[in-house]
Amino acid sequence: MADVVAPRPVVAHERVAAGRIFDLVRDVVDLGDGEQVTREYLDHPGAVAVVALDDAGRVLLLRQYRHPVRSELWEVPAGLLDVAGEAAQAAAARELHEEADLVADRWDVLVDFATSPGATNEALRVFLARGLRPVAEAERHTRTEEEAGIEVRWVPLDEAVGRVLSGDLHNPSAVVGVLAAHAAAAGGWASLRPADAPWPYRRGTLPP
Repeated sequence: MADVVAPRPVVAHERVAAGRIFDLVRDVVDLGDGEQVTREYLDHPGAVAVVALDDAGRVLLLRQYRHPVRSELWEVPAGLLDVAGEAAQAAAARELHEEADLVADRWDVLVDFATSPGATNEALRVFLARGLRPVAEAERHTRTEEEAGIEVRWVPLDEAVGRVLSGDLHNPSAVVGVLAAHAAAAGGWASLRPADAPWPYRRGTLPP
């Protein structure tokens, strides 16, 4: 059992509103047998996230303010795929560097998910990063805006799982990433995929 890319013909497409990061678009879709429906959704560039796991089995969590939900959320490092042609793993490494001052020697794909497939085409890939090393002081990124106030904490993976299940953590990348890392570890990491594994749901890969 697996999801299958199976696009229906788009009869009409328009941009309803343009945003700084994503647009609101409207499609008229032919479902077959003469039935057409209109669907509006956010056209999103996609994103990557990183579960950084140290040699002691602790996961890195960052606290950051998220205005739409008016909350400070504990998250894993993550960012948009907003650099044209950039490989997903390279984007993840950039985010780990910028948000956590870390580099990793080993990268694997942990899990992929569609954040809200009824409302947006955003696809998100979560990487597992291990073999962690600090970025040299002189090479560290200067964080601004919400990122300037990031708080860093290392949490045992089992504790992070407990925080997810108790309702203390809500960020989707953290929730999915932490649970996926726990399941992968229990299976001896056999479920991990190469860092460049196919990703058919990344924007630009799906048919228009």
